[in-house]
Amino acid sequence: MAKILPFRGIRPSKERAAKIAALPYDVYNRKEAKAVVEKNPESFLAIDRAETNFSDEVDTYDEAVYQKAHDLLWQWVEEGRFVQDEKPCYYLYELTMDGRAQTGIVACASIDDYENEVIKKHENTRAEKEADRIHHVDSCNAQTGPIFLAYRGQKEIDALVNQVKKREALYDFVSEDGIRHRVFVIDDEGEIKIIAKAFSAMSEIYIADGHHRAASAVRVGQKRRAANPGYTGEEEFNYFLSVLFPDNQLMIMDYNRVVKDLNGLSEDDFMTEIKNRFDIIDTRKEPIHPEKKGQFSMLLNHSWYLLQIRKEDQSADPVEGLDVSLLQNLLLDPILGIKNPKTDDRIDFVGGIRGLQELERRCDTDCKVAFAMYPTDISELFAVADAGRLMPPKSTWFEPKLRSGLFIHSLED
Repeated sequence: MAKILPFRGIRPSKERAAKIAALPYDVYNRKEAKAVVEKNPESFLAIDRAETNFSDEVDTYDEAVYQKAHDLLWQWVEEGRFVQDEKPCYYLYELTMDGRAQTGIVACASIDDYENEVIKKHENTRAEKEADRIHHVDSCNAQTGPIFLAYRGQKEIDALVNQVKKREALYDFVSEDGIRHRVFVIDDEGEIKIIAKAFSAMSEIYIADGHHRAASAVRVGQKRRAANPGYTGEEEFNYFLSVLFPDNQLMIMDYNRVVKDLNGLSEDDFMTEIKNRFDIIDTRKEPIHPEKKGQFSMLLNHSWYLLQIRKEDQSADPVEGLDVSLLQNLLLDPILGIKNPKTDDRIDFVGGIRGLQELERRCDTDCKVAFAMYPTDISELFAVADAGRLMPPKSTWFEPKLRSGLFIHSLED
């Protein structure tokens, strides 16, 4: 059963929350992150991407960068830019995008639940990406970026969340990208017990986004357990910072593909292959969004095509039946020769937040063909994780993105 605990959050002072809150560290390259910090020195990216404080000659992974992250974090705490709550609390974090709101419970999840697969994964992690965040968390002695978890919605939690949201918000601001952020504190003992009990009855919780952050937090916890053989399991390093959302509030956007060439085929030969393998439902010059699972649209030479995957090619398997798997197995591999989309530099991935116009731009610049996907459903993500399987790379794009810096979990008691 899941162990989801309140914690003494370190969080921005009320007047600084909007300035400090930052998009996750991994949505920026170094140049972009530095530009954000130059524009807003109070952005949490100054800590999450501490190389922004150095000249470009200093390596991103230099020891001085991690030390700077530590020093800045605790300097900001000492200066009063951050405050720490006196008692363990849960927090509500509501994000509203284009009129649609999703509300998560900010809490600490157990590394034991991660290891025992009560918290389920659907992606593999890469050691080199883990290493950076392991070093960052260990150096800061704190987790600074929450892991995005999902659970099957519970009426009891929903009722409590709706009740809390009638109160005055601790934070209420709109970020530059138009997302409204509201935060509420839950410090009432009765309400804390209701939430803890509801989660303790759950046998599975799912990582929606943040697999590398989760794995890194767990590795740090394991490292500290090894260094403290008398640990009780209650120490803060046994838990990691999370925001847990009910599945019925989440939106997964399309994660689209662009390919740089036609694998030596002429456009006519390529279209012959397409017609032999798929049903073309519609053709036009304007962008076409797929209308349902089993469809994808294709852009080639300024024309859009709506393609249907034939029934005999579809699958009930939780992984092989995903549209992204079917595209890979029916088109990208056999026609375009892309055997491994993780390593082949002929393919690139474009998050749905950028729109189909970004696919048109790429095909006008450095790519030959683009594919727009129908979004993966959260139930498909759950089915893959429940089966102990992994999704293909770049299967899901969640919006809106959680902000870093609003909640920090110290690894000290």
